[in-house]
Amino acid sequence: MQIDFIADVVCPWCYLGWRRLEKALAMRPDLEATITWRPYQLDPTLPDEGVDRRNYMAAKFPDAERRAAITQVLDDNAAQDGITWDLSAIKVSPNTNAAHRLIRWAQTAGCQDAVLEGVLSAYFSEGRDIGDPVVLADIGAAAGMDKIRLLQLFSDGTDKDAVAREHFQAHQAGVSGVPFMIFDGKVAVSGAEPPERLVKAIDKALELAA
Repeated sequence: MQIDFIADVVCPWCYLGWRRLEKALAMRPDLEATITWRPYQLDPTLPDEGVDRRNYMAAKFPDAERRAAITQVLDDNAAQDGITWDLSAIKVSPNTNAAHRLIRWAQTAGCQDAVLEGVLSAYFSEGRDIGDPVVLADIGAAAGMDKIRLLQLFSDGTDKDAVAREHFQAHQAGVSGVPFMIFDGKVAVSGAEPPERLVKAIDKALELAA
């Protein structure tokens, strides 16, 4: 089964959705599934160097009590899904085009999952700037990719337009919120649904295929 996972790497609900999809697939151990991360940018207008996250979030959610409530809901969900993160450690809201490009190259190199885990951990747990090509190259190198080659690709702007195009195509196709999962091109699920609901979607896609 081909599973397309449309998401952004700075979206906490996408991180939760990724974990829940993993749990759903564990409930169908006989299923051979290929998951492909597809780029979506929550804010493609951010500058390449990113912006101060505290100011950015304050502008996005002016009500401090609402911001705190949202953070608490996210922390509670993370704990339930076995994710350890520290949202307060995040200093920069990055433009995620570069991070999506790294994941794109990792797919070709056969190390998508390792790089994706590295990116998510760097951002959500360590508060690192995943808009910084050096940080991303280090993550790629840790997964076995060539750091010097990655830095050159970032410097050349390789696939920058391709990622922007994929985001635009997802938006044009009606994807207005992420995560958005497509199972075998037949069944779509929007949002970080519980594993049990994702299993139902998997089973429905298998039924349609049969």
